[in-house]
Amino acid sequence: MAAPGETGFKSDPAPRFDALAQDGGLSGVHGVVALLGGRIVFERYIDGTDMRWGQPLGHVEFQPETLHDIRSVTKSIIGLLYGIALTKGCVPEPDEPLVTLFPEYADLGRDPERKRLTVRHALTMTLGMEWNEDAPYTSSANSEIAMEQAADRYRFILDRPILAEPGRGWIYSGGAVALLGKIIERGTGQSLPDFARDTLFTPLGIEAMEWIEGQDGEASAASGLRLSPRSLARIGQMILQGGQWGGNRIIPEAWLDQSFRPAAMVDIGWPGMRYGYLWYLGEEAITDRTGTYGERFVAALGNGGQRLFVFPGFDFVLAITCGNYNLPDQWRAPAALLYKVFLPSLTQR
Repeated sequence: MAAPGETGFKSDPAPRFDALAQDGGLSGVHGVVALLGGRIVFERYIDGTDMRWGQPLGHVEFQPETLHDIRSVTKSIIGLLYGIALTKGCVPEPDEPLVTLFPEYADLGRDPERKRLTVRHALTMTLGMEWNEDAPYTSSANSEIAMEQAADRYRFILDRPILAEPGRGWIYSGGAVALLGKIIERGTGQSLPDFARDTLFTPLGIEAMEWIEGQDGEASAASGLRLSPRSLARIGQMILQGGQWGGNRIIPEAWLDQSFRPAAMVDIGWPGMRYGYLWYLGEEAITDRTGTYGERFVAALGNGGQRLFVFPGFDFVLAITCGNYNLPDQWRAPAALLYKVFLPSLTQR
């Protein structure tokens, strides 16, 4: 970890962090790891109660290698894994038809409307199919929970009513990601955890991970991954380095370029946010003595306040884990860390 005064920040984030904590603005925060120029320049852990995919863990003393649910940040990892599998020739190109990849559902494959669905529509969550994750993740009214409870999760997803032409609009869908996860497994001949370990985590030096399975034994591609904040930050740093790590190519840079190309506008209460291949794409207005300009970033977001932010222009990565699952104000603590601690420290002296 960099010594004080050698971090590369324009001003020290520690006093801002401590002040925010004293004001109660970090309730539920468990881990914060910031990288600048490829080095850990800030790292804090706060003990607290936590869960493992909804199961209480009680009070946890968080350490650098403690695993934590990253919930829907898992979706963005699936986006990276699809790119790796594509490079190996194991999965179809994004414009290939989707339903034909599940020949066991031949009746659905004969539906003219479903024939229009492509892998790209799943990668961008623009399937145009009915899916609702606005209900609590403790309720079967939530489509992801209903999927987990279904006798056949993949038929459940592909059989959803079609509401609009594919590609027209964005509907947040864990089901879309579950389909991609199964395509990866079938194409590679490996389970998602094994493929991820062999092609992403081990090459990055990430040893500790857990991928939770549903009641049907299927690894949850939508939300089941558990990593430490350091490991999450390492993935962000690999993205900053154009998909390379230790001189080795992990993910093709062309795939990252495609992944971070806006494909849909999203309405998540964050003005101007867009969506690529399972990654959120944003731009923050930064004002300094030269004027105001836009600083672009990519982000992965998960229930409870899990966050991974990558700011290429600042050479900056921020990983956050929190335990505020299902709370209506779960966004507050990670937003405060970004806007009251780290962005000011990057831009203000």
